[in-house]
Amino acid sequence: MSIRLRLAGGLALAALLTLTACSSDTRVTPPTSTPGSDTTTPPASTVPVLPTGEPVAIASGLDAPWSVLRLPDGGALISERDTTLVRELLADGTLRDAGSVTEARPTGEGGLLGLAFQPGDEWVYAYLTTDTDNRIDRMPLLGSPGSFGLGAAEPVLTGLPKASNHNGGRIAFGPDGMLYATVGDAGTPDRAQDLDSLGGKILRMTPTGAVPADNPFATLVYSYGHRNPQGIAWDSRGRLWASEFGQNTWDELNLIEPGNNYGWPEVEGLGGTPEYVDPVQQWPTSEASPSGIAIVSDTLFMASLRGERLWSVDVSSGADSTTVTPAAWFVHDYGRLRDVVAGPGGTLWFMTNNTDGRGRPAAGDDRLFEVRLEGAANG
Repeated sequence: MSIRLRLAGGLALAALLTLTACSSDTRVTPPTSTPGSDTTTPPASTVPVLPTGEPVAIASGLDAPWSVLRLPDGGALISERDTTLVRELLADGTLRDAGSVTEARPTGEGGLLGLAFQPGDEWVYAYLTTDTDNRIDRMPLLGSPGSFGLGAAEPVLTGLPKASNHNGGRIAFGPDGMLYATVGDAGTPDRAQDLDSLGGKILRMTPTGAVPADNPFATLVYSYGHRNPQGIAWDSRGRLWASEFGQNTWDELNLIEPGNNYGWPEVEGLGGTPEYVDPVQQWPTSEASPSGIAIVSDTLFMASLRGERLWSVDVSSGADSTTVTPAAWFVHDYGRLRDVVAGPGGTLWFMTNNTDGRGRPAAGDDRLFEVRLEGAANG
């Protein structure tokens, strides 16, 4: 499939993430609309959507990118795991180095990972690996589009287990206004079943890192028994979904409910064991190795690394979505796919990850692509 590099004209793309502020010291008051479709107020009904036409590249020359964050005003931030840079996508489709998260220390699968933003707030959140731990920091957003910067970082949550692999790293605000984070077992599987450890868990916290009163164990732990969860998103009914790397056999898509145990390391994939919750969907590791996910009109899209494809699943039936047959898109067309987000005007964005040391970079890699969604609203 041929690839066309398209200028993203008309988008007011802007942003910056850096621990070293590089613009004015005027704080931004973000719009109150919600970035992406997975945290907006759902419509009365949803219609499944699917990609249509040829994807076009709206950014190129990224170095091991990890997370795409769309801001409420239409701007976008892209984190690079190994350079610890956050790149700003400008209105003409070019990229600028917006800043560096200087405390991040890339090693193996660690470094600068997930980004998050709370509409109505003025903070950018980052999940990062340091010399001693994985952690979540937040920085006030400063400046204006095209020259954004960040103020001084303050910690939200520190002391998460780190390793050369299984660091988790996805963060996102849910429709309840709480911050969720995926944390891997950091190479020690027993952590996933240990409720005194934050490894191998999905966490839920207030924007300042406190334990919400309605968490299931009176701790930050929201669900447990995870190996390396990588993507989180919410459907139109506010149900939380998560993608998860398996070990040698099965990768998973799980419907997450508070307090549930998803089985690792006792079970990988469908186990049929009453004390553990089975995944709604599973894939051979050669076809998935799932990373970021996004939900548009109750169609879940999942970026796959080793599988080099984008999966879609109709999750409107919740746990009954086990009967749905997933569809695969762009198989081996663009290499490893790291993240996917709802784009503007009825589109979907997905990002390659071929420069991370495990892929086969093509000319222009890594790239951010946009593809239209058939049946999607244009808003």
